[in-house]
Amino acid sequence: MGITKVTVNVSNLTKSKAGYSSSFLVDTGAIDCMGPASELKKAGIKVEGREVYELANGQPVEYRYGFARISFMGSETVTQIIFGPEDAEPILGVVALENVGIAVDPVSKTLKKMTAKSLK
Repeated sequence: MGITKVTVNVSNLTKSKAGYSSSFLVDTGAIDCMGPASELKKAGIKVEGREVYELANGQPVEYRYGFARISFMGSETVTQIIFGPEDAEPILGVVALENVGIAVDPVSKTLKKMTAKSLK
């Protein structure tokens, strides 16, 4: 489809610390979001567990995850976020997109707010 990026702010659930803001790759093949572990820790996001994730090359990798407030395009949601490697590109996964009613337009390669969220 092409590369789509969006500026995302990540903060802890209570917003008690300064958030982490960066350009995230929109990845509709990724379920969860991911950010550098050091930035998530600075933002006060706590590790809640571990999960095995499959990388684009098919390799399974175990990562720690937590829960965070994710803000982008004027919307905010709470979602699971992976404590990723320091050199990994931050990822905005499909759950966060769907939670706020934003879809990827494959023709224009842009993010668009849906007029209504589906309950079908």
